[in-house]
Amino acid sequence: MKLQHWIEAARPRTLPASVAPLLVASGYAILRGTFALGPVIVALGVSMLLQIGVNLANDYFDHVKGHDTAERTGPRRAAASGLIPARQVLGATVGVLAVAAVLIALLVVRAGAPILIVGIAALLAALAYSGGPYPLASHGLGELFVWIFFGPVAVIGSYYVQALRADGTIALLSVGPGALAAAILVVNNHRDRAEDARTGKRTLAVRWGERGSRLEYVLLLLIAFALPTAVPELGWWRLLPLAVAPAAVGLVRQMVGGAHGIELNRTLAGTARLCLLYCAALFLALVAARLS
Repeated sequence: MKLQHWIEAARPRTLPASVAPLLVASGYAILRGTFALGPVIVALGVSMLLQIGVNLANDYFDHVKGHDTAERTGPRRAAASGLIPARQVLGATVGVLAVAAVLIALLVVRAGAPILIVGIAALLAALAYSGGPYPLASHGLGELFVWIFFGPVAVIGSYYVQALRADGTIALLSVGPGALAAAILVVNNHRDRAEDARTGKRTLAVRWGERGSRLEYVLLLLIAFALPTAVPELGWWRLLPLAVAPAAVGLVRQMVGGAHGIELNRTLAGTARLCLLYCAALFLALVAARLS
């Protein structure tokens, strides 16, 4: 068993979605004069470990439930392809989430009960996404929970552990990162909708069909790029995230232009990069607003 197989199982191409929200939270903390490096580093560890834990849990549960088949067009899965025994994937899932729990406890010491509640919810959601008696991903709730935990939870939570407070502006700023993280999942489910339908996985792409999932993708991107314009504290810097809009246009063309199967792996990776670039641009806008 190679280290490369474990890295592949962690799905590093999707990890920008766990880094991106902290850029927005840190940028707003700088704008408000409440930036704290230590809590940000711990929160980054939590965010990345939770996503890796979700990815490993999804790998394990989709294998044991028969959702990953030989007809899969996405990247190979560790358990289903036999690269890593399923029991070891499950053990790694538990181990990664346990380390995340330790880091959450450190943040609870600083920020108190709100982070304890959010941390427990995030750990439970990581397992409930693919596992348990009512897997969220199999019942069309994947995009909603990705938006919640990679948007408001990640952005507001990461700001809260720095400032020990939150406000309406950080809540508004959290919508865009969540929408783009959800868009990553939309591409994944759009690519896998035929296989998911055969194996009983009722994602939104299966429920809404090809045209519906494409429309969902476009709407999520439109929401993300519209939101910064509603933040008056940014001044003219609110237009800075539009600098990465050309990349979004290219991805939309791929989705609506009929890309399918393995072609969508490029769109998925591109959407993850877009999420990171968008949040980096928003970070720069927030810092520039502070300095201007």
